[in-house]
Amino acid sequence: MKAITLNVLRVAMMFAVTALSVQAHANALDDIKKRGELVAAIDVSYPPFGKIDATAGESGSDVDTARLLAQDLGVKLKIVPVSGAARVPFLLSNKADVVIASFSVTEERKKVVDYSLPYAVDYLVVASDKANAISQVGDLAGKSVAVTRGTTADIELTKSLKASSVSANVVRYEDEATANTAVVTGQQDIIAASLSTVQELQKQVPAKNIEIKFNMAHYPLAIGLRKQEPELKAWLDAWVTTNVENGKLDKIFVQYFGQSLPADLLKP
Repeated sequence: MKAITLNVLRVAMMFAVTALSVQAHANALDDIKKRGELVAAIDVSYPPFGKIDATAGESGSDVDTARLLAQDLGVKLKIVPVSGAARVPFLLSNKADVVIASFSVTEERKKVVDYSLPYAVDYLVVASDKANAISQVGDLAGKSVAVTRGTTADIELTKSLKASSVSANVVRYEDEATANTAVVTGQQDIIAASLSTVQELQKQVPAKNIEIKFNMAHYPLAIGLRKQEPELKAWLDAWVTTNVENGKLDKIFVQYFGQSLPADLLKP
């Protein structure tokens, strides 16, 4: 009888500890408010989403989005610079509360992190100079293609090449800035990247006549957060919905991309 009682107590204690652990982990929103600071991981090497401006300050669409978010939370904003490949590790290692860094929604990432509703979109394309006769993935056979490691452009390029049984030399760079530099300096003639990256390259080196050759895919962009943070997720979802409907997020998007957000952004 005593042994049964002890087992029951052990089980009860295990459930109590688990419940307390989940409760503590699920109060990330309260932690941010009590701390008075939102720590947001942003890629400031990826204009127009994020960049260091002439005054050595952070700017860009994701920076403005993060500032609006912190303002509505009633807290200060702390920006933690992050590369594309480090976005998930930064979340999982608690180096940031959220990731607002052109963070595309993918099924693979959903296995380890959570997302808010989408606040923007990004198109993934293959681009090169006008003289390069490329119009489809098959035209990449035997050619060298630059891409940033771990990004959705990397995922889609790899998927497209495999699906079409095309053998190309994919050169993976550790961050967007290095990949872009490779194109600007002529080390690479073809790049797989987001539309925003190609637009930036077109501005930087107009003489290279870079143009979009074909679209690979498009992804919604959302705020990344750790799993089992229901209060924070619910707050972020409500915040995105409100600021899509009131036009504030569209205003940011138009400022940096010259076009409005799609009307069906929030539809499943």
